[in-house]
Amino acid sequence: MPRGLDHIVHAVRDLEGAAELYRRLGFTVGARNRHSWGTHNHLVQLPGFFIELLTVVEPEKLGSDGFSKLFGRFNQSFLSNQEGLSLLLLESGDATADAATFHSAGVAASDVMKFEREGKRPDGAPVKVAFSLVFARDAGAPAVGFAVCQQHFPENFWNPAFQQHPNTARGIASIVLVAENPTDHHIFLSTFTGVRDLHATSSGVSAATPRGDIKVMDPAAFRSYFGTDAPDISQGARLAALQFHVRDRRALRAALGAGAVAFSVRMDATIVAPQTAMGATLVFE
Repeated sequence: MPRGLDHIVHAVRDLEGAAELYRRLGFTVGARNRHSWGTHNHLVQLPGFFIELLTVVEPEKLGSDGFSKLFGRFNQSFLSNQEGLSLLLLESGDATADAATFHSAGVAASDVMKFEREGKRPDGAPVKVAFSLVFARDAGAPAVGFAVCQQHFPENFWNPAFQQHPNTARGIASIVLVAENPTDHHIFLSTFTGVRDLHATSSGVSAATPRGDIKVMDPAAFRSYFGTDAPDISQGARLAALQFHVRDRRALRAALGAGAVAFSVRMDATIVAPQTAMGATLVFE
């Protein structure tokens, strides 16, 4: 069964600076959360999808467990070289079955890994949230983390109050990776997403998931579409951009203006460059 986009990690060195940036972009940003392995985050929710602003605050808590290795140390290593989009997670309806699929295809990086933490409702009331993750690996993208995520108490996690944004963002349209040869990632992308029929063009390949597309472009196509340079791909493919649906372009630009956020306009899209958005290209359409 195809897996829709669930969330993406935007790894940053200054977590509160990132939270303030996203507020200036016109997003509603959640409270600070802490993981037992030393990473902290703020979340930005959209319907069925969220952005995880994340940094490593307590490296002394990193251990030998799977989350320390595949999540904490992975992002610590990523941040030693750059900021930006580090890890892509898809929704899972059955993490155990997905683990079996990934192992059979030779792309598994873990078995099922579970954790839980305390969350908070908008009124501050504590709630329990819990997740099962399975990590996957694309040999051609060592600087990208891939995983699927099964939520066990989704009613405690998703909240419409957190999904109302002054910039009128209403959903995720696509996530964009950049690779020297996009077709090299066709087999992994199909296995990871569960989408059999990928769309191929002269500029790359894409998978239409139940919630948003995953696109893999070459650097020239990325610059042509978005008017900004792609991240360094000398060591393999990289996550590069998020494309959002917005309801009201004027409200979006008013929010960006109020936040003093520089942007450009290209092919009817409003684009915030990675130099402004801490290593990520953010596209609003």
